[in-house]
Amino acid sequence: MISVEEALARITGAFAPLPGETVSLNEALGRVLAEDVAARVTQPPADVSAMDGYAVRAQDVAQVPVTLSVAGYIPAGGSAGDMLGPGEAARIFTGAPLPAGADAIVIQENTETEDSGVKVLETVTQGRYVRPAGLDFRAGDIGIAAGHRLSSRDVGLAAAMNVPWLKVHRRPRIAILATGDEVVLPGEPIGPSQIVSSNGFSLAAFVTACGGIPIHLGIAPDDRAALGSLAEDAKGADLLVTSGGVSVGERDMVRAALGDKGLAVDFWKIAMRPGKPLLFGHVGATPILGLPGNPVSSLVCAALFLRPAMAVMLGLGQAPAEIETALLGAGLPANDKRQDYLRARLGKDSDGRRIATPFERQDSSMLATLARADCLIVRPPLAQAARAGDKVTIVPFQGGILTI
Repeated sequence: MISVEEALARITGAFAPLPGETVSLNEALGRVLAEDVAARVTQPPADVSAMDGYAVRAQDVAQVPVTLSVAGYIPAGGSAGDMLGPGEAARIFTGAPLPAGADAIVIQENTETEDSGVKVLETVTQGRYVRPAGLDFRAGDIGIAAGHRLSSRDVGLAAAMNVPWLKVHRRPRIAILATGDEVVLPGEPIGPSQIVSSNGFSLAAFVTACGGIPIHLGIAPDDRAALGSLAEDAKGADLLVTSGGVSVGERDMVRAALGDKGLAVDFWKIAMRPGKPLLFGHVGATPILGLPGNPVSSLVCAALFLRPAMAVMLGLGQAPAEIETALLGAGLPANDKRQDYLRARLGKDSDGRRIATPFERQDSSMLATLARADCLIVRPPLAQAARAGDKVTIVPFQGGILTI
């Protein structure tokens, strides 16, 4: 068995960022940039008013009250008009360009309209309520760097920079193949010794949440030829993920079936719980990640290994699961040689400190417990017994695409 860290390094090291493709702004949310985005315009393009009021020369309103003649009217989107002379003001609105000679804005609340012009009641300094040209960005500025996952804010910034198309990394196509005679699809008749399959659906949802495209190949029976035939449908995918059939039982046929197709195993078995029987290798040019069949083991391994592999393909770099800390809500016995990932609930004590309380039962078949959990408590190999209140490492489930 190899360590979690070594397994993660081998898996992520086998992938590279996928090629770029061009998408419109409407399709860009959640995608990862394949190249920097540079502004095509300067924003604002000229000195503009930040308020409704009057454009003035600050030196003309150094002493107030003072009456200025109104020499122009400048709406947003209008022309700046003629140069402002001594003793003159121009009526101006938010976003409108300042006329030449003006260097400040008097807000309309600090003025009174007179027949002879406008009376300014409060003085302003040079630059007051003026947004200088390029305040936000200038043409050629890099607004968003390559390798960044685009948020709604980023999409808005790209639009403001007059960039209608973005080059992003192609989304990884992940083929998913569940295995086992004992599993049936939801809604199908259930035999006396069968259970409803959840792994294919949860893994497909996980792939989608991580920014990939799931390709659901269905359920392969415990038949060497049938399993190999279904695996053929993964050709062209960036990764084939199987669930079940990688342990040591006589009916665990993934290695044998894929071996008939030329499977080259990188490693098999990891010193972790849940998820010990995890396989990684290649069939030709297609990488294979063989996850355990137990629902909890499958999703925990997806969070720890599949998501980082997809992150590399998406151009995000090697991004292991986020690690945080909390205080233990209940005591734990000493650990054995395997790294433990315990489902736990998160809460806070009277002092506002975060408390992680593990569920009493951690059976890897208990998917309902995983659904109720807020995090995984990470217990290193050979960790000593821990008491309530001790600091522990956790992998939180909250956090957008990191949620499992």
